[in-house]
Amino acid sequence: MSSRIVAENALPITDSTPYLDLMELNDFTRRPIAGESPTLGQLLKHVGDVRKEAAGDGSETPVHHALDVSDATGIESRSLPFVLSFNNLTYSVKVRSKLSFSSIFSRRRNSSFGAAAVAEVPAVGESMFTRTKTLLNDISGEARDGEIMAVLGASGSGKSTLIDALANRIAKGKLKGTVALNGEALGSRMVKVISAYVMQDDLLFPMLTVEETLTFAAEFRLPRSLSKSKKKTRVQALIDQLGLRNAAKTVIGDEGHRGVSGGERRRVSIGIDIIHDPIMLFLDEPTSGLDSTSAFMVVKVLQRIAQSGSIVIMSVHQPSYRILGLLDRMIFLSRGQTVYSGSPSQLPSFFAEFGHPIPENENRTEFALDLIRELEGSPGGTKSLVEFNKSWQSMTKHHQQLSSGNNDAEPNGLSLKEAISASISRGKLVSGATNTNANPSSMVPRFANPFWIEMATLSKRSVTNSRRMPELFGIRLGAVMVTGFILATMFWQLDNSPKGVQERLGFFAFAMSTTFYTTADALPVFLQERYIFMRETSHNAYRRSSYLVSHALVALPSLAFLSLGFAATTFWAVGLDGGVSGFFFYFLIIFASFWAGNSFVTFLSGVVPHVMLGYTIVVAILAYFLLFSGFFINRDRIPIYWIWFHYLSLVKYPYEAVLQNEFSDPMKCFVRGVQIFDNTPLGSVPDALKLKLLDSMSNTLGMKITSSTCLTTGTDILKQNGVTDLSKWNCLWITVAWGFFFRFLFYLSLLVGSKNKRR
Repeated sequence: MSSRIVAENALPITDSTPYLDLMELNDFTRRPIAGESPTLGQLLKHVGDVRKEAAGDGSETPVHHALDVSDATGIESRSLPFVLSFNNLTYSVKVRSKLSFSSIFSRRRNSSFGAAAVAEVPAVGESMFTRTKTLLNDISGEARDGEIMAVLGASGSGKSTLIDALANRIAKGKLKGTVALNGEALGSRMVKVISAYVMQDDLLFPMLTVEETLTFAAEFRLPRSLSKSKKKTRVQALIDQLGLRNAAKTVIGDEGHRGVSGGERRRVSIGIDIIHDPIMLFLDEPTSGLDSTSAFMVVKVLQRIAQSGSIVIMSVHQPSYRILGLLDRMIFLSRGQTVYSGSPSQLPSFFAEFGHPIPENENRTEFALDLIRELEGSPGGTKSLVEFNKSWQSMTKHHQQLSSGNNDAEPNGLSLKEAISASISRGKLVSGATNTNANPSSMVPRFANPFWIEMATLSKRSVTNSRRMPELFGIRLGAVMVTGFILATMFWQLDNSPKGVQERLGFFAFAMSTTFYTTADALPVFLQERYIFMRETSHNAYRRSSYLVSHALVALPSLAFLSLGFAATTFWAVGLDGGVSGFFFYFLIIFASFWAGNSFVTFLSGVVPHVMLGYTIVVAILAYFLLFSGFFINRDRIPIYWIWFHYLSLVKYPYEAVLQNEFSDPMKCFVRGVQIFDNTPLGSVPDALKLKLLDSMSNTLGMKITSSTCLTTGTDILKQNGVTDLSKWNCLWITVAWGFFFRFLFYLSLLVGSKNKRR
């Protein structure tokens, strides 16, 4: 800590040294200007901070210690001069206009009054149904490493939009202006590698402990070349840094499971994104929903992160007085425009010169926000404050240039490549870059680990989280076993009579469709993980393909167990044919059905936004699959304009496969002699009369038909039901292929639907 302060004092001053620091003469928390000896108050404050850290004061979080993963020596111990500058940021969106009969009527009426109609003409790019809303309007500023910059304003002022703009979370071409780090424009890949973004919501797996959550984050973001001991050391240091030692073994928890507190959850959310010690950290309202003490602790953690050499930018709705003392820079927004940009210590002088001095005992930010809201409700809006801020900034910059005495200094001592190299050497960006390419974006790998490491880590995390909620799998298994038990008792030991054939057909149709319906439980799985997935992939924690494969692998064991349970419950109880080989195929086709159904529902979960909408779609489509499967109406009887749906039906292929598994034996007879009259009006006549009818039929046909003559074999039943195109093994492979096809569609939905950017 002390070495960092000494290093900062040794930095050469340039024209680009932000004027805000030079004017903060009364702020003891600022960085000393080069060539200026630290004041007694600053030294005493530093000694007090060190003593608090050594004593372990509960109100203080431990100082940040970067994990040194390199063997580089001789690196000059000095500050890492990162400056993130943004100029003239402008962002607009099109929104639907609210139409009413009165507005349409007035528009038409005004169009008949010549010049009066000019006011009603839509602007360029607008129409009668849409209008353009500007969310950011020509916003400029800069943020430096070692400092916290806070974006403040009322709801709808553009705070989150500005954070998204700086974090490259706005679609390319939509944002006007420039964002540069050390004077070099930042590409999407570079931002993903050197930065982290903490969302407003705490998106965590509920049944993982705090330590496990951070450990899995370390497995994703820290490279394979880093030893397990160093990863563990990094996790333990981060737990101490976040003040989470007492909660390290506690599960995160959710509505149904008691876990950590809200402030601790927020600090864990921050921890998983800073595990690799990023250079830039963006946070969207990290203190919202927290009490004042928890909010202060969170911002204190952010201060330690900033002091380690990171740029910290966050949006805050209304900071307390204690939080205000931790902030270095502030930007107040009003309807997308900057109304103040400077340090907290300059707020009183700014508003005093504007003609609205801040009362002595009043919170500065509360006064500023109240005044901004008051101006927003006035006829002129905040235009006067926006214009005053521009002139005040120009005047302040002029004074800063005069005090620096050097207007032609270089904007920064280090290029972006040099700054990142020095930063990595000091332990920042623990993703372990070794490339010395001149292009800064190629200095760090896109992903910290290879595909198979990501896949194994994702699978382990998913299994760990699921293992602590056994009731979920228990309910699934119970539903399948109850269904199998009901079917087994309803269709107990079917015979080989014509009625038995019809009952077998009904059993197979219901059993195969049930396997698909019971996979609907996969729908909420990804819907619950969607935003966790989007957060983690937005900064390249792992590949989407790794998630796809691990998601499938984790599902297979449970599907196999469910298939075995259902097959064992129904096969012998119903009296199905085929022996051991027949049971094995029966199990395989049920397993394939579960796989295809699970993949289909998983694909839908990547497309639909809500669980209830997803269930509605799943139930409807599976009903259509059953309708066109060939059970209710044979393939030959399906109208030509619907035959395509028959071949798209997921139920068709397993249904035909089990029929062939049951009726493929040409030597097995299902209709003998007088059984030909079953299921007809002649079925109730005496057997003696049936035998006479058989004799008459024999004389007519010229062949002897007795009571034991086989009239219908299994092959005949297959022909009657139109099951002649594919073998049972081909039906099995097609069912499996459907599962892979829907997994591929799920991957496409991940690529297209999970781009976490504004449009």
